[in-house]
Amino acid sequence: MQRFEHHSGRVVALPRANVDTDQIIPKQFLKRIERTGFGPCLFFDWRYLADGSPDPGFELNRPAASGASVLVAGPNFGCGSSREHAPWALADYGFRALIAPSFADIFYGNCCQNGLLPVVLQAGEVEALQRRAATAEPYEVTVDLVGQRVSDAAGFDARFEIDPYRREMLLRGLDEIGRTLEQEARIAAFERRRAALDRRLAS
Repeated sequence: MQRFEHHSGRVVALPRANVDTDQIIPKQFLKRIERTGFGPCLFFDWRYLADGSPDPGFELNRPAASGASVLVAGPNFGCGSSREHAPWALADYGFRALIAPSFADIFYGNCCQNGLLPVVLQAGEVEALQRRAATAEPYEVTVDLVGQRVSDAAGFDARFEIDPYRREMLLRGLDEIGRTLEQEARIAAFERRRAALDRRLAS
């Protein structure tokens, strides 16, 4: 998993509440278990018209959103089903950080497990970022996980909180499997001791 320490990138605002995982990655694209290749399917029903052409009215299709790597969303982002394909699609599209007043719990955890930083800010702070993104195109922010701050070049600066365990995992680029593998030697030693004990008990 890619480490996250700090990231500076272009912002795209999606000021919609209760964006669920079926909108993030519709169910017809859930047939593969690889983590890559889902970027073109992100927000599929919103990004494309019935003829398959991009919808010019959708936020991610506007010229200023090209190359965006920070998504500023509305409250309860990632609600609905627990599909891990949602953060896969966001990361494959190119997003490194998501900023919203709140996230669905399972989605939040899935993001952290995939190197995608979900940042919770106050509603007023999120609205300020959305306004800046709408008036200062292109608009960039820096998301600093080390200092736990979001800032821009025009004076915006906000602190965010994150669970220390998840912060450490993101800073080190580890998911739960990677964290477990760090203990591989201890696990192997335990298994050897247990196997030896089982043999003694069986004799």
